[in-house]
Amino acid sequence: MTRSQPDEQDYLSLFRIYGDDLGLLYREPDSDRYALLFEQVVRLLIKPSPFNRSLPEPFRVSARRYHDGDPATVKHLGHPANRHFMLCDLHDLISLRSRVGRSRRKDHP
Repeated sequence: MTRSQPDEQDYLSLFRIYGDDLGLLYREPDSDRYALLFEQVVRLLIKPSPFNRSLPEPFRVSARRYHDGDPATVKHLGHPANRHFMLCDLHDLISLRSRVGRSRRKDHP
């Protein structure tokens, strides 16, 4: 699925596996159903790529610190609600950027 340099489609494909509405995360705040998704997103975020560099730095920094085992970050993201918040924010950002990009491409052939 992913190339050595992740792009928007890698994230969208990964999120699509979990459905169109990641808001379900908040209806199951203590569930670890999305733990694998979180781990996969972290692995994407830590890879250098033009797309990743276009994302807000806090996503990349948190993913790097989590991956590297930073105690404070691991403790913080050890709580499902905090992981879910990060996943939903990233999902919403990437989905919005994708929709805007598709809209612009349709408007400017």
